[in-house]
Amino acid sequence: MPGHNLSMATQGCWILWLGWMGLTTGMRMTADPGSIAHIALTTNLAAAFGGVAASIAAWRSLGKPSLPMAIYGVLAGLVAISASVAWVTFPAAAAIGAIAGLLVAHSIPFMDRLRIDDPVSTISVHLVCGIWGTLAVGLFAVGPSSSANALYKVGPAAGLILGGGFTQLVPQIVGILAVGIFTAFGSTLAWWLIKVLAGLRVPEEDELQGLDLSEHGMEAYSGFLKEDL
Repeated sequence: MPGHNLSMATQGCWILWLGWMGLTTGMRMTADPGSIAHIALTTNLAAAFGGVAASIAAWRSLGKPSLPMAIYGVLAGLVAISASVAWVTFPAAAAIGAIAGLLVAHSIPFMDRLRIDDPVSTISVHLVCGIWGTLAVGLFAVGPSSSANALYKVGPAAGLILGGGFTQLVPQIVGILAVGIFTAFGSTLAWWLIKVLAGLRVPEEDELQGLDLSEHGMEAYSGFLKEDL
């Protein structure tokens, strides 16, 4: 069931983008203007380049621009930059966002071919680009002693691309594997409990007529009843 209201989807993207500014700038837990300005710009650069890269990738494959893919690209850039907002340069932030945009543009069709039930492409945006963003710390971090990182006397070691070798990249890979294993076991247990206690899905009839009607007794949109489809 594809999305039906692109203007509302775009509005949601802007709201997330704005909210993400509070997320990333607030992670420093300080009101230092220099660090806030740096983080705000790296966040915006990654989001903007992610949107552009995803749009270009979709245009090449579909033959026309895709607004949903541009939205996904913005979100992919925001996800990817979150781990490294304070530790990378502005060009690196743009590169991280652009790569995330390309990743999400190819990941979404791939997940669709696998018939994974993910209507808002959360796996592509948050899992795929989250892994990329975590790796990006070990690739692009400037290191706490760098003059480009004068505001931040602590932080990750310099990344592989900036001459730091694998010092920071290896811990990032270990972190990805550790979180992945924990999440796989934890979510499997949680979903099993939900399936046993309540069931994972509503009946197909409820899906077709919409949960607004079946769960809440009201119809938020017209034209979604089974006999109309």
